[in-house]
Amino acid sequence: MMATEGEVVRTGHSACSVSTLDNLTDEDMTKYTVKARRMIGRWAGIRGPGRKNRNPHENVISREEQQADAEIDEESDVVLEPAKSIPVHERCEVLVVGGGPSGLSAALAARRAGADVILMERFGCFGGVITTVGMETIAWYRYEGTVDTEGIGIEMERLAASMGGSIKWPYNDSECLDADFFKVVADHLVTSSGIRPLLHSFAVDVILEEDTIKGIIMESKSGRRAILADRVIDCTGDADIAHLAGAEYRVTDKKDRMGMTTVLNAAGVNKERFVDYTDKNPATYKDWSRTWDQETTGKEDSLRSPYLDTEFEKAREAGCIPTQDTQSIGGSWSALTDAGEATNLNLAHVMEVDCTDVNDLTKAEMEGRRQAMFALKALNGVVPGFEKAKLRNFGMTIGTRDSRKIIGRYDLTSEDVRSQAKFDDTIGVFPEFIDGYNILILPSSGRYFEVPYGCLVPPRVRNLLVGGRCVAGDRTSHAAMRNMMACTVTGQGAGAAAAVSIKEGVSTHDVDIKIVQEELLRQGVKIH
Repeated sequence: MMATEGEVVRTGHSACSVSTLDNLTDEDMTKYTVKARRMIGRWAGIRGPGRKNRNPHENVISREEQQADAEIDEESDVVLEPAKSIPVHERCEVLVVGGGPSGLSAALAARRAGADVILMERFGCFGGVITTVGMETIAWYRYEGTVDTEGIGIEMERLAASMGGSIKWPYNDSECLDADFFKVVADHLVTSSGIRPLLHSFAVDVILEEDTIKGIIMESKSGRRAILADRVIDCTGDADIAHLAGAEYRVTDKKDRMGMTTVLNAAGVNKERFVDYTDKNPATYKDWSRTWDQETTGKEDSLRSPYLDTEFEKAREAGCIPTQDTQSIGGSWSALTDAGEATNLNLAHVMEVDCTDVNDLTKAEMEGRRQAMFALKALNGVVPGFEKAKLRNFGMTIGTRDSRKIIGRYDLTSEDVRSQAKFDDTIGVFPEFIDGYNILILPSSGRYFEVPYGCLVPPRVRNLLVGGRCVAGDRTSHAAMRNMMACTVTGQGAGAAAAVSIKEGVSTHDVDIKIVQEELLRQGVKIH
């Protein structure tokens, strides 16, 4: 491109006037020609010699080690994975796997007892069922007369309230946690205590030396890595680590298990109209018995409950939702905000599924969302205040209640949780609150039982403890111990015991329970 007299050479959005060619010297002309050719070359995508050519493979990264071929055994339908080295990602004294209420409590207790602690979680936040499912009531049983547990669970509720992250439950003194805000509460608890956090990490195997656990193998975006630990606490809810380590456990037949629940949150609710409707149509726990045969002590029957059930029958009759395939819809509501949000709508249930089976989990997640949308459509059609309500969000994952329960050094029984059991190795107390397998007993009489250390201890595996809903016991005790506040009791007990065992130089099997109890008392736990 040559410029003639009076023309303007334009590059991009800038323009510069040039002198007439007659006034240019030979040197100027040479420089101008070079620049013009370079400019034309750039337009054509040609890199000139004055510009360093970029390596087309720059920033391309591949795994350094040579990958051995996997062997496919078609006859037995398995793939034989070749042996390979696994990098050690971290080392610690106490590794807690699972960051829900039990895991948070275990990590905090171990750290407060002086241990170096890693808290590992498969999702991108801590809080477990609170933050990933949206189940905002860590304890909803506090009717008048309840004698509650004490310890980290109560502390978490109070901290959330002080940070503006909770409101009162409708009909008693319990708290409704803001499920999303509790992510911030959990972060604060972890970082302020000196716990080392590790999110987005899924435990897939264990490291054993004979009968002693030495750590776990995890998968993450960083690849397959090992975490070595002196003590491991399984707070996965499903006893995943205990299972991988070869501990004994029991499971309930799938057709008899408690269902899974998709928690729905709605926006656009007219709070005043809805509250007026529930006041004029009060529900009690006796109403829970309308659709299934429920055992109570009788004292529960007249207590107010945030329950919705007959509304869905009306919605079917009105043609709002199908009459078929919606029979499992029904349940409770929880917090209502002035902004018109109804959260923790516990209405959509999927039955006869196994949450340790990935195919069942896939089915349950999708079916739960389908049922939840039917539930919302029914509320739109027949419940005052919900006429204009819309979906705000679902929980990150479906809520699960029932899977593996370890066989422990001691297995809690129905008699224990119903009859104010006492134990020499108590690590905390829990109210006589049973909710599951068609049993509902509320602790309004002030009764409570002690929780034994033995139900956290799998006899076959040393230096492994279990906290949360998978502790040892029968079905009725599980209906008590699966509740989130009970999970904080077993989690805190496991964390304290793990740290004490390290200090004393003994295994978790041989730790002196008196020293563990002293540590728990120091941490503010009620053990008797």
